[in-house]
Amino acid sequence: MKHLKAVNKYLWKYRLRFFAGILFICASNYFAVLAPEITGYVINKVQEMLPNGKPASVNPSQFALINNFFAWVDQFDYGKIVVISSLVILLLAVIRGVMMFFMRQTMIVMSRHIEYDQKNEVYDHYQKLDAGFYKMHSTGDLMNRMAEDVSRVRFYTGPAIMHLVNLVSIIAFCLFNMFGKDVKLSLLTLAPLPVLAVTIYFVNSIIHKKSEVVQAKLSDITTTAQESYSGIRVIKSFVQEKSMINFFRINNDAYRTNAISLAKIESVFFPTTAMIVGLSTLLTIFIGSMMILNNSSSIGVVVEFVMYINMLIFPFTAIGWVANMIQRASASQKRLNEFLETQPEIEDKPGTINADINADIRFDKVSFTYKNTGIKALDHLSLDIRKGEKVLVLGKTGSGKTTLAQLLLHFYEPDEGKILIDNTNINNIRLSHLRDHISYVPQDVFLFSDTVYNNIAFGLKESPTVQQVENAAKLAGIHNEILSLDNGYQTRVGERGVTLSGGQKQRISIARALIKKPELMIFDDCLSAVDAKTENIIINNLNTVLGDKTAIIITHRIFTVFDFSKIIVLDEGRIIEQGSHAALIKNNGYYAELYNKQVMQA
Repeated sequence: MKHLKAVNKYLWKYRLRFFAGILFICASNYFAVLAPEITGYVINKVQEMLPNGKPASVNPSQFALINNFFAWVDQFDYGKIVVISSLVILLLAVIRGVMMFFMRQTMIVMSRHIEYDQKNEVYDHYQKLDAGFYKMHSTGDLMNRMAEDVSRVRFYTGPAIMHLVNLVSIIAFCLFNMFGKDVKLSLLTLAPLPVLAVTIYFVNSIIHKKSEVVQAKLSDITTTAQESYSGIRVIKSFVQEKSMINFFRINNDAYRTNAISLAKIESVFFPTTAMIVGLSTLLTIFIGSMMILNNSSSIGVVVEFVMYINMLIFPFTAIGWVANMIQRASASQKRLNEFLETQPEIEDKPGTINADINADIRFDKVSFTYKNTGIKALDHLSLDIRKGEKVLVLGKTGSGKTTLAQLLLHFYEPDEGKILIDNTNINNIRLSHLRDHISYVPQDVFLFSDTVYNNIAFGLKESPTVQQVENAAKLAGIHNEILSLDNGYQTRVGERGVTLSGGQKQRISIARALIKKPELMIFDDCLSAVDAKTENIIINNLNTVLGDKTAIIITHRIFTVFDFSKIIVLDEGRIIEQGSHAALIKNNGYYAELYNKQVMQA
């Protein structure tokens, strides 16, 4: 139960429903245990009517309500007593049914509210976690924890708690009355039940461990399926359908093996609990029959005990079922806690401020190594970018260009050195405020499964006008192509923009960044999929729109139509060349070599 303590805050939040539900459960069971006493009373009255019948020796009820009822109904003749008692038993059943309706309306509805809140909590926490976390965890596993694991926890906050309170209250009411009637008979009939408690104790630990493994294997299946669906075009183009099916089958077989192992434990567990409870029923009938043979006046008590034991069959059998739900929920909540207790490495520290950002940038001996791979991306890099400068960052693949941009967005924390914006360390600037003043076009373009219009409008917090969206699209050189789509700006682009070409996705991503109009713009190799003519149109538009804004353009190619303030050439995380176009050509280094190759290819 230690892992499930995390949901106690939700039970307290919905405490009115929770305690009302407990009240309705107890009330329904209170009215349920009155029926056996009335039945025993009627049996005794009928026995008195038989030839040579003797008045039954009846112990007073433990419930005052029944004693008052007996005192009142005793004034009638036997026929009326039977009719009135039958009607009362029917009335008790109706009242119990109403109580059970409200019981589910409170407890089960409460569990749905908790499920809703917990999914929001998990999703909200996912949003806060840093980029490093997402490099180390698969999307499928994240999805499975928020969907499948939260659903299993709901079974604890709803059905498990409801049935647990139900079985505890019905057992308490039954035992209270049974011991009040006959202590010896009660002890004998309940003797097998400690064996049930010991069985549950040992089997629960096995179920918990196996449930953890089953949930982990389910995450593997979800991850495999999600990657297959996302990369279906690659799979088909390389004719790897059979390989992916085999890979999925291996994961699925592992899940099936562990799920069957868990099912086998459960298949033994539940019949065992039913058998032990059935043994109590058999003892009640056997011992009760011996009592009746010795003293026929005790027949009413024996009938009551048989009814009580029958009422206890489901609660005691349900102990295993409830324990199983709790153990599965505990395993799932443990998996959720692993992420919910994970604190982002990048978050607002005490004292962060909304500093003025004019995009005057300085990298002061910055070094950074990716923890998940051990690759050193930047090595004591120092760089100054003044407000309004347009900087081109060149370099081979893996030279640290993208890392430079992501550190500037504070996606990661430098291992050494510091990054300053307007002489303020970015660690002292509130994350949301920092990123509000930066537009970033990543090299791995991502579009949401939504309309073209909404994908561009995503760049603004408030709803933009149609004119703003169209102007951004025009600057990105995509407006005319959008109009040629079936539904224009209202065309849905499919998952990750699957219905669009690579160049179209890049330009929509650029439009999303341009509509924001921030102080600093970062373009990370965002024109690799467009033709030379479109590239020139976009670059010329950027010349106009950037104005006095600071811009960092990361690329593998040289833009000759753009007048850059500074050109930076990176290699293995270090700046190997820096200066203007003319100076670097004169230097006759990597930049000049790349420029000459590009001119010759043109």
